Amino acid sequence: MIKENQNLLNRLNVLSDAIITYLMIPVAFWLRFSVMRNGVVNVSLQRFLLLGVLFVIVQEFTLLAFGLYRPYRRTRFRRQLEQFLKASLLNFVLLLSWLFIIHEDNYSRQMLFFFFILSAGLLMAKRILLWLVLRHYRSKGYNLKHVVIVGKGKLAAEYLQKIREAKDLGYHAYGYIASEKDPDLEDLLWLGDYSQLEKVLEKKKPDEVISAVDTADFDYTPTIISACEKTGCKLSIIPFYADYMSAQPQFDDLEGIPLLNIRRIPLDNLANAFVKRAMDIIGSALILIVFSPLMLFCSIGVKLSSPGPVIFKQERVGRNKKTFNMYKFRSMRVNTEQDTAWSKKTDDRKTQFGTFIRKYSLDEFPQFWNVLKGDMSLVGPRPEIPFYVEKFKDEVPRYMLKHLVRPGITGWAQVNDLRGDTSIVDRIRYDIYYIENWSWLFDLKILFLTVFGGKFKNNEQ
Repeated sequence: MIKENQNLLNRLNVLSDAIITYLMIPVAFWLRFSVMRNGVVNVSLQRFLLLGVLFVIVQEFTLLAFGLYRPYRRTRFRRQLEQFLKASLLNFVLLLSWLFIIHEDNYSRQMLFFFFILSAGLLMAKRILLWLVLRHYRSKGYNLKHVVIVGKGKLAAEYLQKIREAKDLGYHAYGYIASEKDPDLEDLLWLGDYSQLEKVLEKKKPDEVISAVDTADFDYTPTIISACEKTGCKLSIIPFYADYMSAQPQFDDLEGIPLLNIRRIPLDNLANAFVKRAMDIIGSALILIVFSPLMLFCSIGVKLSSPGPVIFKQERVGRNKKTFNMYKFRSMRVNTEQDTAWSKKTDDRKTQFGTFIRKYSLDEFPQFWNVLKGDMSLVGPRPEIPFYVEKFKDEVPRYMLKHLVRPGITGWAQVNDLRGDTSIVDRIRYDIYYIENWSWLFDLKILFLTVFGGKFKNNEQ
């Protein structure tokens, strides 16, 4: 039943997107030429409506290509909205580019802008409303996706816990199949051993089978696959090495042999890397120019506060474990612990002026020169001194993964209050989340939270 409901919902979603988008054309036309003054109609509403037919067709293909008509259950809703915004911006750029190519200069750009804001805004509002409605009904026990868990032990117990905690996702487990009863799943019905799987699937007809077998039962995998194929059940597998994988692994192909890349890094993509580097160059250059008077003030203040250089240079570990000199306005007296000791909120080494510039993060301004040089990025994991890299690489799981990308002036960990003398394990968890889920919109979000503070923050861990 869930499959039929999902297909119907998808069709209604596509149809409503097309209708809403097309209806916004006359609304935008009315706003531009009836509500606003001094509007001169150079292109009739009929021509705008004809153009709208082409735009709606292209839009539906774009939204489909961005995966926006897939079920929401397994995708974070924030990710859905990010993808929608990307697709909408792309569609608007394509529209303007098409008009430029065919030399149609008479179409009102203001009217098209109104159309874009109205249509994109309403489609986004529709998605938010649909998500809220589905979340409410699923939490009440409706629109459920029924699953059978195959396997026992840690993986099966973790999966069961997740779907029970996240009731809004709408998953319900009939029971589990395993070689024997599992005390970790004592509150879930044991449906039998692996030899009973095919009969259980024919009787229960679940929407999905979740294989969570551990290494001890891995040899049963062919039996599990065969039973699912015979009964036509969708099979999803949780690998027993899932703890070492990213949430979005990547598959490659070598002459028909599938290769699993367990660590997907979006910035390995050249287009993504180009976009991020362009943002870094433009952003750091503008900041260095605009805030040059403030940096001159900081330089004078540091020089007068205590003997020593204005700029503090410290070796840090960056991308691919290469070291570089990171620059800051000196906020402490010259000391012998600068390469082995973390700074703290109350630190006797700080000067009075240093305390002031650190309170407002003014000491970080010289790092924009590091960004311009390519040592750092505007956003990324904070770079550490070599002493602590050597210390943590053996103590903190996955610590060295932070060096897969350029370090940043600010990062996802920092806007979640993980800076200075805080848990390094938590910081690494947030850093890895950022690395595996990078997007230019995510960077903009972090920059926004860095400037405007935590009151707009929402954790996504």
